[in-house]
Amino acid sequence: MSAASAPALPQTCCPTIWMWPGHAMYAGPGLGLAAHSGSVWCLVVGVDEPVTVVAAGATTVARRVLVPPRLLHQLSTRGAIVSCYFEPGSARSESCRRQFGDTDGAVGRDHANERILTVLPHDDAAARRWLDLGAPEAEHRLDSRIEAATKQIRDDPAATARTLAEAAGLSESRFLHVFRQETGTSLRRYRMWSMLMAAGASMAAGLNLTSAAADAGFASPSHLSDRFKSTFGLSATKLFASGVAIRTPTGL
Repeated sequence: MSAASAPALPQTCCPTIWMWPGHAMYAGPGLGLAAHSGSVWCLVVGVDEPVTVVAAGATTVARRVLVPPRLLHQLSTRGAIVSCYFEPGSARSESCRRQFGDTDGAVGRDHANERILTVLPHDDAAARRWLDLGAPEAEHRLDSRIEAATKQIRDDPAATARTLAEAAGLSESRFLHVFRQETGTSLRRYRMWSMLMAAGASMAAGLNLTSAAADAGFASPSHLSDRFKSTFGLSATKLFASGVAIRTPTGL
């Protein structure tokens, strides 16, 4: 389904992306996503009606679903959605996962807090409230070596596995194993997530796709576009054609 055929959103809301360090949220129409495989945990709430997720031969229909990293899936809905992406291994990622007591295969269904269905976020404060309801902050810490590695990757996505492993005091193979164990995703996918977040922040600051791609370390704008579509299920061009606004609030 195209953005044009989606039901009209409330007058107080336009399609919006919020980006915080390690997390991102989209609120708006479903946009007709193609099959894709994300790098991080993704909580999706159907605001107007249930969403449908098809993955690994199973179909899940629910108002609230949690899609894990690295799962090829297709998500569809006829109404507005809120999608929240959590950095692997983060406190919010862990707390969100604990909210789901039921699964259809790999997909979680029916978040414990139904209040996250009551409103589509329309400003920074509402987005933060939604985030706190969907994924409450909780006490959780990564292995300190992996926490340092994730920070280094965010600062320098080109950092090699060997460099990161040496900084962690581990062999490269052991580092890659512990990284996946702690974060739930691979180093390659985490690096791509960090690059996409950096590109999004650059576009929010006013850079065009070409400049944002270069700043984030992509080989070309087409490389960014390909990775964007494989991660989120639609092209960056289609997303921006919807009139989406990108917000980078502080204080998370």
